[in-house]
Amino acid sequence: MTAIATLGSHCALQVLKGAKDEGLKTMLVCEKKRERLYRRFPFIDELILVDSFVEVLDQNCQNKLEQNNAILIPHGTLIAQMSSEQIESIKIPIFGNKWILRWESDREMKEKLMREAKLPVPNPVASPSEINKPVIVKRQGAAGGKGYFMAASEEDFNKKRSELISDRIISKDETLYIQEYAAGVLAYLQFFYSPIKEELEFFGVDQRHESDIEGLARIPSDLQLKNNKVPSFNVIGNSPLVLRESLLDEVYTMGENFVEAAKRMVSPGMNGPFCIEGVYDENAKFTSFEFSARIVAGTNIYMDGSPYYSLLFNETMSMGKRIAREVKEAEKTNQLEKVTT
Repeated sequence: MTAIATLGSHCALQVLKGAKDEGLKTMLVCEKKRERLYRRFPFIDELILVDSFVEVLDQNCQNKLEQNNAILIPHGTLIAQMSSEQIESIKIPIFGNKWILRWESDREMKEKLMREAKLPVPNPVASPSEINKPVIVKRQGAAGGKGYFMAASEEDFNKKRSELISDRIISKDETLYIQEYAAGVLAYLQFFYSPIKEELEFFGVDQRHESDIEGLARIPSDLQLKNNKVPSFNVIGNSPLVLRESLLDEVYTMGENFVEAAKRMVSPGMNGPFCIEGVYDENAKFTSFEFSARIVAGTNIYMDGSPYYSLLFNETMSMGKRIAREVKEAEKTNQLEKVTT
């Protein structure tokens, strides 16, 4: 029998609760400093204690997982803590496509795949000297918004970058990605693609709450100017969103185009959960500025099921449970190679 394993962060509780609901053994690679938290939950069968998550690469840890026929579920912490080369070196099966995680982590590769999928994306800005309108500056990989900042000119960019370096939030030699800022209603579109059924499922939508950029709207503009701190986009939490029904056809089209583009660009494609992230403007036009090629933390708000999944399943279905069910079906039909890499 297959076991489900993940790192103790991000959406681990959802993933392992869903696996246990599907009757699978659950394993957590857990930093010692968080052991007390995760011991509270009886659906976690086994903890592998480590000093840091990078130890998942160690032979001892991988042996324990391999002995239990474990499949590792990747999430944002895996990408944030490890390089693409490290992730690709993991010997136990990883759910989904571990090769596409490199495309998520590299801004130029990410933009290339999004354009291949015909997603409407903001224009990149090649250098600070070319900033002539509001831009957002981002770090590589899954940083959870930490270290992101907005700029209106080259001078503004250099000032804020220097402040973040002084505060040790970013490093001096870190490569930053500059993108035109897209304004509108934030909407993070969550999907699941089943390579077994060859079907795309729209799971749900979330909004992310970022500190302290979100709180600035509640501060008078003259007081904002007196605050010398660079506003942070660090994600604190998520809330649910339901779209106008008239928008759903385009949502499915974008998801299907992304799946097909991933098949062409990075075999075996975009299998399992993913997210297309962007904003809707005043004309309900969507602009996509990111994608995540794995489960996103915004799915945590739907541990008892989402409004959209209630249309597809006559039972409670979280994304964690959906992953576990796909694993069970793959194992039952001898198709595990279709859902793992």
